[in-house]
Amino acid sequence: MKFLSDQLAPGVRPREAVSWAMYDFANSGYTTVVVTAVFNAYFVGVVAAGHSWATFAWTMSLAVSYAATILLGPLIGTYADLYGCKKRLLLFTTIGCVLFTASLALVGRGDIWLGIVLVALSNLFFSLGENLAGAFLPDIARPESLGRLSGWGWSVGYLGGLVSLAASLAWVSHAQVAGHGGDAFVPVCMLITAVIFALASLPAFLFLRERSTVQPPAAGDSIPWRAAFTQFGHSLRLLRSFPDLRRFLWCIVCYQAGVQTVVALAAIYAEQVLKFETADTIKLILLVNITAAAGAAAFGQVQDRLGHARTLAITLFGWLLAIGLAWASTGPGMFWIAANVVGICLGASQSAGRALVGYFSPAERRAEFFGLWGVAVKLASILGPVSYGLVSWASGGEHRLAMLITGAFFIAGLAVLRSVDVARGRCRALVPAPILS
Repeated sequence: MKFLSDQLAPGVRPREAVSWAMYDFANSGYTTVVVTAVFNAYFVGVVAAGHSWATFAWTMSLAVSYAATILLGPLIGTYADLYGCKKRLLLFTTIGCVLFTASLALVGRGDIWLGIVLVALSNLFFSLGENLAGAFLPDIARPESLGRLSGWGWSVGYLGGLVSLAASLAWVSHAQVAGHGGDAFVPVCMLITAVIFALASLPAFLFLRERSTVQPPAAGDSIPWRAAFTQFGHSLRLLRSFPDLRRFLWCIVCYQAGVQTVVALAAIYAEQVLKFETADTIKLILLVNITAAAGAAAFGQVQDRLGHARTLAITLFGWLLAIGLAWASTGPGMFWIAANVVGICLGASQSAGRALVGYFSPAERRAEFFGLWGVAVKLASILGPVSYGLVSWASGGEHRLAMLITGAFFIAGLAVLRSVDVARGRCRALVPAPILS
């Protein structure tokens, strides 16, 4: 693993980096199967019986979880920094997501509120865990290798999505041959996803080390969560002195609104507009995960030389191309092309965004600033999908119009990205910033 050792911070062993990447492998199955490929279309078409409000109900269930993440994510990140407990909190969020994902197997035809509650809870625990896992990246990677290691982690993550999808496809194919419908095979897919998540996350808890450079407050100094609330208020004020990080967080809100819309609604668009069957949709997302892994790995190799911001700009133009192809698709052929463009851009844009947040974050505030990154992504995850849901509902189910409007988010992201000075942002991150003021 010589190629990996050269990218790691002093004192970090390759098995730690592999274990960290395995967490991406583990949690990607959740987003791929539940949010992107299987349960979303099942919720709209079966649980909600395809009503005109069904897509909006799906997007609102995600929006509730993201709103909760916006409130809790920075506080949990601050608490993790203050008390050096990222790993312990990551274990808690992982257990929560696994249990609620398995509980989705209980959702059947007409169980709308049960589905909404379980989706919101599972996605909340996933989102909080994603923030905490991302905060380990600057601990294990050299500053000049953040992009490569982030891209490698994303590519391993997409392989995890492939494994969960492939296992689900095998079960779906078997169930369809036996004459069963979505009521029978989708619940089992939820159990498969939960088991793979639990097993693949184990290396992170066995080998990933907690590295805290902060002396935690004395036991009698303050109530832990009160200290976290106080520190979060300080961090919001301090963000004014990190102008490029602040601008980039707004950039993330813009372009991630488009990304999260496509991730949450691609399968619904394919089934409602192009009449894909569940097995066809899973095959499509399988291929997208392959191209996403390739995109994350390929761009991860070059973004440290090309520049994180320039890499991101290239991918945002690619997203605009994919949106145009999807909108113009009248059959599966062009939509498959659009989906593969999405795959390449998805892996690259996610990797570049995470690396740039790490590049702009001072060492002693990493979990906290990755919590703010989580706020930006989750705010985008409300703004984009809910906008899509509202447009499709108001237009009587016109998904093509909703997809076209999604392109505006990527245009806005490009506009804000132009104001980010990467060199200045990195210089500011190298100036020590106290945890408490």
